[in-house]
Amino acid sequence: MSIPVLICDDSALARKQVKKSLPQGWDIDVGMVTNGKEALDYLRQNQVGVLFLDLTMPEIDGIGVLEANKAEKLVDFVVVISADIQPEMKSKVEGLGALAFINKPVNTEKLSVILKEYGLL
Repeated sequence: MSIPVLICDDSALARKQVKKSLPQGWDIDVGMVTNGKEALDYLRQNQVGVLFLDLTMPEIDGIGVLEANKAEKLVDFVVVISADIQPEMKSKVEGLGALAFINKPVNTEKLSVILKEYGLL
């Protein structure tokens, strides 16, 4: 049975890059949204196994999504993918429940290690 995955980034190029970086042979069904508001709407209406989340987006940013997810328990596994790799931000997103913080562009091998660590791959 495939794992439902959601990629949330306001950049179409970034969404495609994240999708392309997902491990080959991973049995997943990928959805994509362009901002945090769409992500929350999607998560509230669909079962999602893993959320790949950008931080800087219109409508609701990644921090807003993480805060809502922490309050509502919409998805268990969130991987933040962002160009904002400051230690303070990494600490903040992990405090809000993100499993990992990966800088852009996504490194497939690093992502695979994280997914294996949590039994997702």
